[in-house]
Amino acid sequence: MESVIAPHISKTPGVCGGRACIAGHRIRVQDIVVWHEMRGYSPDEIVDMFPGITLADVFAALTYFFDNRPEIEDEFKKSDEWALWLKTNVPSKIPAEYQGDRGG
Repeated sequence: MESVIAPHISKTPGVCGGRACIAGHRIRVQDIVVWHEMRGYSPDEIVDMFPGITLADVFAALTYFFDNRPEIEDEFKKSDEWALWLKTNVPSKIPAEYQGDRGG
């Protein structure tokens, strides 16, 4: 059963791991946060990247982030932990000569 947080944000079990997303899309709130807060894209630029979403969707995602910051920051932490586990436990299929210096 879908739980609509606001008209623009939903959390649906089995969709994007149950994380908060733009309603009707698989664009997570944390994706919007990365593009806006960390990469510096404006809300208009984000809408241009994904024509199926609206400015209201982007602002709702940012509002959700600021209202639920610990939840979204925990999602970032879990993603980082998963990436570290993968790097440590799953060998790369990219030949060594193409990997370059990856900082250790």
